[in-house]
Amino acid sequence: MTDHTLRALGLDTVPVLAPLAYPGRPVPGPGLLCDEELLPLRADGGPVGGWAVGGRDAGLDAVLRDAGVARTDERLPVLAVGSNACPAQVRHKLVLAGLPVAVPMSPLRVRGIAAGVSAHISLAGYVSASPYGSGDRVATLAVGWLDADQLAAVDATEPHYHRVTVDGDAFPMTLPGGTRLPSAALYVHRHGVLALDGRTPLTARDQPALLRRLLGASDALRALLGPDPDAWVATVAADPAARAAGAEVFRREGWLLRPSGLPTLAGTEPPWIAS
Repeated sequence: MTDHTLRALGLDTVPVLAPLAYPGRPVPGPGLLCDEELLPLRADGGPVGGWAVGGRDAGLDAVLRDAGVARTDERLPVLAVGSNACPAQVRHKLVLAGLPVAVPMSPLRVRGIAAGVSAHISLAGYVSASPYGSGDRVATLAVGWLDADQLAAVDATEPHYHRVTVDGDAFPMTLPGGTRLPSAALYVHRHGVLALDGRTPLTARDQPALLRRLLGASDALRALLGPDPDAWVATVAADPAARAAGAEVFRREGWLLRPSGLPTLAGTEPPWIAS
């Protein structure tokens, strides 16, 4: 019998507990995050609720219904450019909120949205990802379908972000198997993304390499947060005020970029989310 636990799949590192591992390993394929397991979903090109779960004949909606949780049509698809693409991070957030861990997740291809670097330092000490408009370029991001309680819990972990609605006509979003999303939610940073030259958004998947690059570009950051990524994380853990001071250095260095091309206001949500 195949072991689908996050540990067996090598997906159990939680970035908020291991900051230099940010953003964590993203969901590798369509799956149902179910407590400590990631059960594979068979993306057949049809509606997501009909995707078969774990080799069974039952579709996703039937499995969710039998588990007593919301079906896919009662959930909001939420794009992820950073650690919300990591099953272990999503599980950690929901467990802390006391909520059931049952979240369909999948990679997807998106035209016009890319992952940049946010203009703040997180509580855990890492510099998180944030989206920016990328014109006609296509990127692989992730999506998770959250019910109303799960969405509120994730919202609470994103105080530096606005949750906006992305239209699938303006930003085509294609799931494995070819299914298109008509719309999705996206967390956009309130203060913008980092651009060391003031024009080109910085991109990074490797947190230690990112922190070394930022430290190498600013004497003020090195004086504040130390000479290397380990010192950076340790300093932020010991002195929460260093987070705000570091973000102020970003501003003084002229690194803040407010990118255009993304929605700026939340759109109309389904009534079960808005209530």
